[in-house]
Amino acid sequence: MKPQLRVSVLALSVVFPLIFRDLSALPPPQSKKVPPQADINAIRHRNVGKGVNLYSREKELALGKQFAQEVERSSKVIDDPMTTGYVNRLCQSLARNSDAQMPITIRVIDSDIADGFTLPGGFLYINKGLILQAQTEAELAGALAHGIAHTALRSSTRLATRADLIQLGSIPAMIFLPHGWAGWVGYDPYAKLNLAIPLTFLKEFREDELAADYFGVQYAYKAGYDPDSFLLLIARVAAQSSRNKRAPKTFSLFPSAPDRIRAMENEIAEVLPHREQDIISSSEFEAVKERISSLSLTNLEEPSRNAKPTLRKRLI
Repeated sequence: MKPQLRVSVLALSVVFPLIFRDLSALPPPQSKKVPPQADINAIRHRNVGKGVNLYSREKELALGKQFAQEVERSSKVIDDPMTTGYVNRLCQSLARNSDAQMPITIRVIDSDIADGFTLPGGFLYINKGLILQAQTEAELAGALAHGIAHTALRSSTRLATRADLIQLGSIPAMIFLPHGWAGWVGYDPYAKLNLAIPLTFLKEFREDELAADYFGVQYAYKAGYDPDSFLLLIARVAAQSSRNKRAPKTFSLFPSAPDRIRAMENEIAEVLPHREQDIISSSEFEAVKERISSLSLTNLEEPSRNAKPTLRKRLI
């Protein structure tokens, strides 16, 4: 794989097994005092999902299993070992560098929509279209980290608890909708239905998405990835979806793409220490992306085992 060149960056190849150990275990020290939720070295020891929650973790896991079964009955799940093995390894590496206190299970759905969604209990689903839309492994890692952040934050059950406490009736069922009310990148297939949700509750959705962005950027960085890459993915998907009519900002489940990008840019500048190298992509990502683009479930080849990742070296 040829080195990738970008403005002010140089890509270098290294041996894959060393990546997560060398870059994620000991990130550079943060140069100034930061609030506890921004302490990179405290990841895995922060209770970011704290707050009132009527759902125990056991109940949340049971709900997730129930909805996961429904998703997999109604969706075409890709079972290609090369694709699922790669996505699972990437996801588990991110999970080890997160605050999630539940095991993470991930599946790939044969859908061209460029998005993914998180169910209660650590069940993540990523569409084939999101892998194809991502231009680098770091972009894909950013999206997965966002999904894992929802598990760490216990977003769905905390939202359902708020709805239960103020007696919003059917809102909890909407939150647990198996195909996800809100994806990771910003695609909202239920935009018209959002008009039925109280505005204050839509604001809660948007705040949870910003929180998942905030912690997801940290998880991707802790795992060794370029933290700016997820922003590139959001901008690209937003530019494409802007051609379609979207719900007004007030009635949207998502903050606007510019708002999300601005918030993450500020976080990266203020919280994440500078380091010399970030993972940008890998030949394994490129091989999986190529495989998915022409995937035939009846004639699959054995995956290559000689994949090497690519690092970005920041030039001062």
